[in-house]
Amino acid sequence: MSKKISKTTAILLIISALALIPSFWLPIWKIDLEAPQYPEGLSMQIWIDTITGDVDKINGLNHYIGMAKIEPEKFHEFDFLKYLVIAMILLGLLTSITRKRWMLILHTLWMVGCGVWGAYDFWKWEYQYGHNLDEHAAIKVPGMAYQPPLFGYKQLLNFLASSFPDWGGYLIIGAGFIAVACLIKELFFCKRKYSLKL
Repeated sequence: MSKKISKTTAILLIISALALIPSFWLPIWKIDLEAPQYPEGLSMQIWIDTITGDVDKINGLNHYIGMAKIEPEKFHEFDFLKYLVIAMILLGLLTSITRKRWMLILHTLWMVGCGVWGAYDFWKWEYQYGHNLDEHAAIKVPGMAYQPPLFGYKQLLNFLASSFPDWGGYLIIGAGFIAVACLIKELFFCKRKYSLKL
């Protein structure tokens, strides 16, 4: 018989699963550009199914350095990203209802796996845009690449680029941390009450 997770863990999973719902209407990530000629800054928000913000202005600047035009319809991830989040919500709720430890492991692996894939896919997207430059661009700096940071700050010519999660991203990351924390709690801190068997 499968061992069950604690009621506290089940409640935490319900809360974290329901907290993911607003991520469908909140931006997931945000990239900001600051420069002397743009004191108000330029910003681009990445949502679960599109990209908004100063995209046209950023595309205009990127044209001079040979970067490809940012067009949301070219990002096939937007076609299925919402379904990955739906799976996170359903797995979290099912795990809390059944309270089965093997489902907690599955849910945690799904959350962590999606997070790792998302970070890699975002890095790959940034790498391609920052390195695959038009050789006929108006501005060319030998050896210079324009890949924005995956997380944090980076100086790109006279622009300071920053890349951080936005509200929806913090909800997803928070849910992932809760899943990992719950699994650690069940496996290592509840062994007096439960065995380590799945």
